[in-house]
Amino acid sequence: MEKEHVRYYIMIRSKLGIKPVTIHEELVLALGDTAPSYTTVTRWASEFKQGRVEVKDDPRSGRPVTSFTKANIDRVRELVEADPHTTYERLEAETQLNTFTLHQILHQALSLRKVTSRWVPHLLTDENRQKRVEICVENLTYFRDGPGRLSDILTTDEVWIYHRQLGSKASNSCWIGPGESPNTVVKRGAYERKSMFSLFFRTSGIVHVHAVNRGRTIDHQYYIENCLSPALAAVRRERPSTGTKNLKLLQDNARPHIHSNVDNFLEDQGVKKIRHPPYSPDLAPCDFWLNDYIKRNLENQEDENALFNAVTKITRDIPIQEYQKTFQKWIERMELCIKNNGDYFEHLIK
Repeated sequence: MEKEHVRYYIMIRSKLGIKPVTIHEELVLALGDTAPSYTTVTRWASEFKQGRVEVKDDPRSGRPVTSFTKANIDRVRELVEADPHTTYERLEAETQLNTFTLHQILHQALSLRKVTSRWVPHLLTDENRQKRVEICVENLTYFRDGPGRLSDILTTDEVWIYHRQLGSKASNSCWIGPGESPNTVVKRGAYERKSMFSLFFRTSGIVHVHAVNRGRTIDHQYYIENCLSPALAAVRRERPSTGTKNLKLLQDNARPHIHSNVDNFLEDQGVKKIRHPPYSPDLAPCDFWLNDYIKRNLENQEDENALFNAVTKITRDIPIQEYQKTFQKWIERMELCIKNNGDYFEHLIK
């Protein structure tokens, strides 16, 4: 957008009595990084209130006809290379160039775009990446190309769920009128109430929901008695003719999951474990789908019992097709992991 158009907007909003801070927020929302700085908006708003009607810059002696010069391009390039996180406001201060010229230099001359840094669960080593590829190839060979059936998989994970829901940043956004203040959301305290859940599901839907006893830590014995045993009993009720025959358990590498007593218990039950690579929540169906689904659809709950009932209802109400689709996504994610040489790949998912 031409800078004169922006200044017309500042002029009109200022004459309507809108504060500079609000005008600046509106411009940032509409123009992003190309919006003028708050200081610039304040200066122009002040001049317009004092009676200024001209939106073009005042003539400056010795100023070149254009600022889009090789020297300025080289200067901006040097500043960006020195600090890739630099802002338009800092560049304006360093170069004395206006926002429009900086936008031209950054996007047209230098072909740059600003993106947000990507958060990853863990800084993977070469060994971690190699292990991720190795296990993905092994699982794909069995479940995509071999005899394995996705319907034979039982997957599980533990998740903390708060009693009070904050919602996402997008869900908390709202439209406000001139002079109105946005709604407030109180951030979580260090001791805000939450409960841990152990969740099990298959392609047929949720199998077992367990709310961990308050103040109790899940160790291998608790995991066997309160999580695994009831989940396998539920599978047997679902599959009276086959029971746990050919059942495969997909879980992460948390300590209670990999304890030798757990391995012995699963062997006694005729259940085999699916290998899961370390530091790989992007390959765990609970992590990449179910946990977030529950939190998105959950309302505030007054106590542990209400929270348990709400979580159970949400998981039971999910259509079976969504559970089936999640295991297909698991296959697709393993393929992406291999294509990305074992590195995290969620930024590649459209």
